[in-house]
Amino acid sequence: MKPINSIEELNSRIKRVLVTEDEIREAVKKAGKEIDKLYDGRPVLLVSILKGSFVFMADICRSVTVPCEIGFMCAKSYYEGTTSSGVVKITMDLDRDISGYHVVIIEDIIDTGRTLKDILRILGARNPLSLHVITLLDKPSRRLVDMEADMALFTIPDHFVIGYGLDCGEYYRNLPYIAEYSEE
Repeated sequence: MKPINSIEELNSRIKRVLVTEDEIREAVKKAGKEIDKLYDGRPVLLVSILKGSFVFMADICRSVTVPCEIGFMCAKSYYEGTTSSGVVKITMDLDRDISGYHVVIIEDIIDTGRTLKDILRILGARNPLSLHVITLLDKPSRRLVDMEADMALFTIPDHFVIGYGLDCGEYYRNLPYIAEYSEE
């Protein structure tokens, strides 16, 4: 994606809002309560899959009352464009042994499922006490592998989306809502 030269150009690519800021806020509160219920006071390790889930991770972290630590991994399958390359590359791994942790993967979006399936395989081999996935957005119509999140806050149609941490060419992560991106 070429650099954007003006706020007008930036805003012209926002086709429509799919999930509002208020809808996200309410869903995150509900997810935090579900995590608290699931772990019943036991500590968890929340693992954010960067870059897209960092905003979601921050809000989930603030919404839980169970003791939690955080960790970060970075996996890429989108390289500057709007379609997955199909090649998943782990560019940053966790910096600790997770065998004594209940691990909750915090994901921004599950599209084809390939990236998350690889991450689950990698982390599962490290023998965590438990391993769960919470995703902000789920696009089941695009799934190419057999996998589902333990919790999906929103199911969306097959649109390229931006906002609330999700980007196109590194832009739009700061939007407080989820919007459909327009390539026109």
